[in-house]
Amino acid sequence: MDLDTGIDDALAIAYALATPECDLIGIVGSYGNVLMEDGVQNSLNLLEMLGHPEVPVFPGLPHSSTTDSFAVLPISAQIHGQNGVGEVEIKKANRKAEATSGVDFFIEAAHEYGQDLIIVPTGPLTNLAAAIKKDPEIVELIGNVTLMGGALTVPGNVSPVTEANISQDPEAANEVFRSNLNLTMIGLDVTTRTLLTTTETQQWRNLDTVAGKAYADLTDYYIDAYKVTSPHLGGCALHDPLAVAAAVQPRLVETIELNMKVDTQAPFAGRTIGDETRVNVPALHTKAAVQVDKDRFVADFMEKLTSLFAKN
Repeated sequence: MDLDTGIDDALAIAYALATPECDLIGIVGSYGNVLMEDGVQNSLNLLEMLGHPEVPVFPGLPHSSTTDSFAVLPISAQIHGQNGVGEVEIKKANRKAEATSGVDFFIEAAHEYGQDLIIVPTGPLTNLAAAIKKDPEIVELIGNVTLMGGALTVPGNVSPVTEANISQDPEAANEVFRSNLNLTMIGLDVTTRTLLTTTETQQWRNLDTVAGKAYADLTDYYIDAYKVTSPHLGGCALHDPLAVAAAVQPRLVETIELNMKVDTQAPFAGRTIGDETRVNVPALHTKAAVQVDKDRFVADFMEKLTSLFAKN
């Protein structure tokens, strides 16, 4: 996983840990919802609270490939809280991040696991693009990249054409999309159909466990933010958990095969769209999700997380 650990990333971590088919071999930190360093700490804290301190966390790059610094946008702080997890206080982990960089971890994992390796980025694609640049061979080794980002058939959430994760580093995203990686885009087209409400979070609160209460609190914060930013949805979107689910259960989503690119120039910087230079080239590597079995996914999500939280 490659996370800018805010609230939906926190939910994605829990889903991955609760999914038997998923062997979470590491988390790479990114920037976006929070500073990279804060996201790394959030991941460490959540893993320990959820009873999985064995999962290593690696620091990634702290800013985009075209800038020399990063500052959290006010809208990100509004949605995820200043600390990234809805201002919920989670006990600080007893361990630190790994010394190995996230970029090097991707390269090492690709060579070790090959086609068994699935990378799930739910933030900017800066780390993955940097890994490809450092070792182009990994493009042929990695089994699949199932990313949360982009918007193909619906408007973006930071501009009419741009989704938040892609907008952080369009250049890096374009390099990833136009590579020969086997890639599945889980964008706003499907993630905004998978919603959680306080009816579900109350089930976690009723468990009367540390993890159940913490996740109920941070998700309720997220739900309240959605009442302001996206009141038409009627709940909070399970963006990042759906990417994990689709990586493990591809049939949860319906996809179209499409050679894609990411626009890097204004006024459409960050737009994910078909690549006109490859319109007559068979799309062998890139798919975009356009439909999702939302009822099946939400039921599966709730069953798995409730079981996990009951133990912690």
